[in-house]
Amino acid sequence: MSESKFSCGSSSQGSRDTVLIETNRVLDSCRDRDCYENVRVYLTEFGNEIIEHVSSVRAKHSCISWTNITVDPVQFNRGFYTVNMRFFVKLIFEACIAPGRSQEFEGIAILEKKVILYGSESNVNIFRSSATSDYCTVPESTQCSGNTPTVVVEAVDPIILSTKIVEKLEPNCCCLCCDIPESVVCGLNGTITDASSGNNNRRYLLVSLGLFSVIRMVRPGQYLISATEYNVPDKECVEGEDNDPCGLFRTMDFPISEFNPPDFPHTKHHGDKGRCGCQGN
Repeated sequence: MSESKFSCGSSSQGSRDTVLIETNRVLDSCRDRDCYENVRVYLTEFGNEIIEHVSSVRAKHSCISWTNITVDPVQFNRGFYTVNMRFFVKLIFEACIAPGRSQEFEGIAILEKKVILYGSESNVNIFRSSATSDYCTVPESTQCSGNTPTVVVEAVDPIILSTKIVEKLEPNCCCLCCDIPESVVCGLNGTITDASSGNNNRRYLLVSLGLFSVIRMVRPGQYLISATEYNVPDKECVEGEDNDPCGLFRTMDFPISEFNPPDFPHTKHHGDKGRCGCQGN
């Protein structure tokens, strides 16, 4: 197991040369931590019925189901673009509906974010061929990328900060349940309904979420780099033996880091103040 699984053979067989490659160049980027307080959760009919009969709910899990990204040029500021992002977050909740009995239900929260990044300018139209193109093919639409740069968004699943049930919504809710894409709704066990449209449901579920994100604005470009010719790997592929699963297990490294969690950051600086760095009165 000591051999590198990325071994590429002897480097003496390859010749170093300068090659031309095409890739995306990062023109501007930023990172951010956003706290979204009291965001409305759009629930299914089952979820709306539950919050009408319980006093407290806790959120168990959150994940980003889909993201909508639009890019628009900034007027009177050439080369800069406004990036509008809308994150559709799927949440799983748990409520106590009877003593010793809990029930899970799902919902969708919508988070919006806007940034301005520099994306330069380009006056060329880029056309790319496809594997299915031939002489007589009539494309349904022209695959052309023009002056607008591409935005890449990286985000971790939101951190759940708080959950609460309210009787009345604040007037700052800017999204409706009809804004949720069909692909997001299909991932739920039920159909999203708007509690405010009926006379029976008058309670709403709100969550506060923390989101870490990195946004990059890129454009394609061509660059000369120093590269080494690829070589056939020296390492042979080894197939595991089905009749000896324990033999393969014994070759694995022991995961020491899993059994040795890192020290609490305050411990090194507050030696006699306890595990949490707090000193008793």
